[in-house]
Amino acid sequence: MSQRVTERTEELVKPLLIEMNLELVDIEFVKEGKEWFLRVFIDKPGGVDIEECGRLSERLSEQLDKIDPIKTPYYLEVSSPGAERPLKKREDLRKHIGDNIHVTLYEHIDGAKSYEGILTAFDETDKVIIEFNDKGRSKKIEIPYVKIAKARLAVSFN
Repeated sequence: MSQRVTERTEELVKPLLIEMNLELVDIEFVKEGKEWFLRVFIDKPGGVDIEECGRLSERLSEQLDKIDPIKTPYYLEVSSPGAERPLKKREDLRKHIGDNIHVTLYEHIDGAKSYEGILTAFDETDKVIIEFNDKGRSKKIEIPYVKIAKARLAVSFN
């Protein structure tokens, strides 16, 4: 059910996002305790503000009420993904070359299952290259895209 809901929500929200010059980061439909939540994460260069989230929430809510794809009661939340936004697609990684990221892997590479550092490249061979600090030394690692379980921006306090 969850995947069907997120796919249908994406179909409904995409035209609204285009009209409002916003980008879809992620959609999730999850149960927390006894409650269901439909969360839509949006962004744009420079970030989104609460008014934009509110406008999109109202418009999307109208669309969802018309079509009624979710038969169970739920809460709709529209928000920014935050400073450590997920990087879900190849295009997300390409947009964030030069930024600090954190990746979690499906399996160990060079003895580690996660890396945090500067994304220096995402090349045509589908390899993510991250420059990271290992005990005071700068190192680079090449990670095949297919081995990345999760990727997100990472706040750096340097």
